[in-house]
Amino acid sequence: MWDTLRQIGLAGLVDIGFMSLILYSVLVWIKRTRAAFVLTGIIIIFGVYLLSRQFNLVLTSTILENFFAIILVALVVIFQEELRHFFERVAVFSFNPRLRFQGRNQLSREETEILVRTLMDLAKERIGALVVLKGSDILARHLEGGIRLGGEISEALLKSIFDPHSIGHDGAVVVEKKKITQFSVYLPLTKNLRNLGKGGTRHAAALGLSELCDAMCLVVSEERGTISMARHGNISVVRNAEELAVIIERFYQETDPRKEPRPWQDFFKQNSQEKLVAFLLALAFWFVFAHGSEPSSRSLQIPVSTEKLSSPWSVEVMEPKEVELTFRGPRKAFYFWGHGKVRMSLGVRKEEGVHKIRLTPQNFSFPKDLVLESINPDEVRLNVDNTQTGKG
Repeated sequence: MWDTLRQIGLAGLVDIGFMSLILYSVLVWIKRTRAAFVLTGIIIIFGVYLLSRQFNLVLTSTILENFFAIILVALVVIFQEELRHFFERVAVFSFNPRLRFQGRNQLSREETEILVRTLMDLAKERIGALVVLKGSDILARHLEGGIRLGGEISEALLKSIFDPHSIGHDGAVVVEKKKITQFSVYLPLTKNLRNLGKGGTRHAAALGLSELCDAMCLVVSEERGTISMARHGNISVVRNAEELAVIIERFYQETDPRKEPRPWQDFFKQNSQEKLVAFLLALAFWFVFAHGSEPSSRSLQIPVSTEKLSSPWSVEVMEPKEVELTFRGPRKAFYFWGHGKVRMSLGVRKEEGVHKIRLTPQNFSFPKDLVLESINPDEVRLNVDNTQTGKG
């Protein structure tokens, strides 16, 4: 273990720590998006590639190498929206990492009661409504239209906005920093009709926004007189006012907690599995790409072997019985190092007597990322015999 730490060094530890942080962020992001299925497929393909390298499947490994060359472009095309969201989160956290601990976005108990009571009244009266509670993600690029308001949360204001005779009643209301910042806002519609179920356009808009950010959307159905909550790409019906109040309170506790940060306790409690996986992946990547790219040399002794001649010819190796080969290449080329990776091919003429054959790199097959530096000894003596001649 000490030898391993010495090989990594201080710079390597910093490198692994920084990469672990990046991988952890990516893993947490993957949990919330459809990227998990694609990532699983990529990992399976990468495993097949490693096996093909191990068993010298030249065609498979070559095709997969070309596949990995274009996979970055494919991922950017497939996950445009998710990548944009990920970099937005990084930017927000970098500019002000304490925003999530300031508790400035939480509704007070009184404001929560006003919101719950108003939504319950709208549900009883079968008046449709859509309320967006902003989380920690940026909403601006997901919203279209809308009229700025900046009003205090009140029952009169909310019922006025969603009154069927109001011009802006069809859109959504955005609640941010304890104020109604916009109304008559249009949200992106979901394409996941399976999760939508029997919901209408408001439900599709709520579900669509929840798939793109961590906001929570509350929907009042004018047809069924029910209240639904959409978050993280899922939508469910809220049974009563007490449940709705608890949902709102838990949402703000998660996205904008009032308590002071406890970094060390939070570090070990939250997403511990993702942290461990991120560290192990970073360590593996370091050994493959950083440590594995450094030049190294290894020596290997292999027995002298020749091609098998047809009867009545036979070949006997006289000396030496083994040759020592010294290879040079990146360290990662020696990770699956062994006799099975190097083979000898020695052609023999069908002529009786003792043959001296000088060895060259062309007499050996070995991984293409290695260079054969020396062969010791570089000459072998063989005895070729014809059994029919001996009988005669």
